[in-house]
Amino acid sequence: MTTHDTDFDRWIAEAFAEHGSFTAFAVLVEIAGPAVSPLRSTWFNVIGDEIDWGEITRLFAGAGVEWDGAAFFPQPSADGPLGTPTARARLRLLEERLDDDRLVLNEGHFFDKWGRLMKIEEVDPN
Repeated sequence: MTTHDTDFDRWIAEAFAEHGSFTAFAVLVEIAGPAVSPLRSTWFNVIGDEIDWGEITRLFAGAGVEWDGAAFFPQPSADGPLGTPTARARLRLLEERLDDDRLVLNEGHFFDKWGRLMKIEEVDPN
């Protein structure tokens, strides 16, 4: 069991307690001034609350990009984690939605590089 040192650690424990095993979509983003740009996305199965922010950042180190934040979208199912074809298809739909509207990040659980919860704010371009 994790020590719940970060907002992410608390969130993953609460999500597992609520849903049991589930699939999580993860989207890495770059934040440059007021712009937020998706960089990479993936999915993984959560089968316990033992993973912590340190392990997540080590996993993301293999993404090959510098990132500033990560959004997680839990995908609970009565049957546990999603199968590969379903997870891939749903992740593609999420990517399309994010391409159209970055505020979709707020539908997930959005964390900075230190595992602190954050939110995207709409910026007036004028």
